[in-house]
Amino acid sequence: MNALFLLILIGALVMLIVVVAFIMSINSGQYDDLDSPAHRILMDDDDPLIPGREVNNKNEDSK
Repeated sequence: MNALFLLILIGALVMLIVVVAFIMSINSGQYDDLDSPAHRILMDDDDPLIPGREVNNKNEDSK
């Protein structure tokens, strides 16, 4: 019977940790933007129009 109480206590502690981690992820904005990751897969990484992507044409011409 003592093992049952110990398992219930451990289960409740793990559940509390999971709930706290979930609440912290919601408060940090983890789930705010659900559409951009789905559209990002469609973008071409070599496209020079994407901000932050610079294509070095000198290296491509020498090949």
